[in-house]
Amino acid sequence: MATHAETLVGRPEEGLIERLNGRWHRPALAAFALVVIAHWVEHLVQVVQIYVLGWAVPEAKGALGLVFPHLVTEEWLHYGYALVMLAGIVILMPGFAGRARWWWGLSLGIQVWHHFEHLFLFLQAQTGIHFLGRAVPTSFAQLVVPRVELHLFYNVAVFLPMLVALFHHLYPTGADRDLPACACSRLRPATATATAGD
Repeated sequence: MATHAETLVGRPEEGLIERLNGRWHRPALAAFALVVIAHWVEHLVQVVQIYVLGWAVPEAKGALGLVFPHLVTEEWLHYGYALVMLAGIVILMPGFAGRARWWWGLSLGIQVWHHFEHLFLFLQAQTGIHFLGRAVPTSFAQLVVPRVELHLFYNVAVFLPMLVALFHHLYPTGADRDLPACACSRLRPATATATAGD
């Protein structure tokens, strides 16, 4: 039986990644969700500023931009967020199994590309050499889709499979109920009882 200290900090041989994907998976996912939601607020406020309030794109800087207008024009901020998103998805992936892991992996794949787009923008901002000689840093996909709409699309494309993964993680069905998983699953105790009684 685990001691109170082991319950709080884990076994001495258990690393941080193991704890984040074991007993701390639910709070780690909740903390990561706060980061994701805060970023969504920024994008949604910017969309409202442009399409509802009629602001010009350079003036529509989201909620953070109302307080720190210069900050949101810095590419390092956008790249930093893309990197945090990528790291969060990678770090929390071992806690997923079955269909939840597949959907989380899809989210990871899309975020990898999103990260590279931001890395490309960041490198242009740092070097002053802009893609195709444009006046501002420009990503590959921006050649086809404007930046505001493009990054809103990227965030939707990463977020939707993440939601599906979380649903399958919290409510495993079929063969996924028998896979090893952390304590996040809301169906695991009921499933174990029902299976034992069959």
